[in-house]
Amino acid sequence: MHDSGKQKRYETRDVSARSMAWSALGLVVLVVAGLAASWAVMKYFVAVQKLGPPASPFDQTRTIPPEPRLSVNPVEELKKYEERERKQLEHYGWVDRNAGRVHIPIEHAMELSLERGFPVRSTSIARMDSTPRPSANPAAPKRQGP
Repeated sequence: MHDSGKQKRYETRDVSARSMAWSALGLVVLVVAGLAASWAVMKYFVAVQKLGPPASPFDQTRTIPPEPRLSVNPVEELKKYEERERKQLEHYGWVDRNAGRVHIPIEHAMELSLERGFPVRSTSIARMDSTPRPSANPAAPKRQGP
C-alpha cells in the first residue's frame, strides 16, 4: 500500500557535513578575531592610560569625583545654601581681613546709599540743564473724558 507518486511529508535529506563544518569554522574564526581585538584594545589602553598602583582592599579613603558632582540631598543643600546667603545679607562679616574689607547687612547698605547719594555723571547734568524743557502747549486740544 505504498504510493510512490505522493510527496513525503518529512525531510528526506540529512544535514550536509560540509555546511556544518564551514559554520563551525566561521564561528571559531569570529571568536578568535573578537578575542584578538579585545586584547589589542586592552594593550592600547594600558599604554595610553596609566591607572597607577592598584587600590588596597584595606584602604578606606574615598576618591571624590571632579566638580560638578551630583547632589545627594538637593532640598537640604538648597536650604543650607539659602541660609548662608541670607546670613551674609543680614549680618556683618569679613570678606578679607588682611585687606580690611567687610560686608554689611543689605538694609544698612541701602540706607548708606540713600544718605550719601548715588554718583552722577557731570556731563549728563550739564546737558539736562542746558536743554530747554518742553512747556505745555496751550494750543493743543484737551482730551475729553467719556
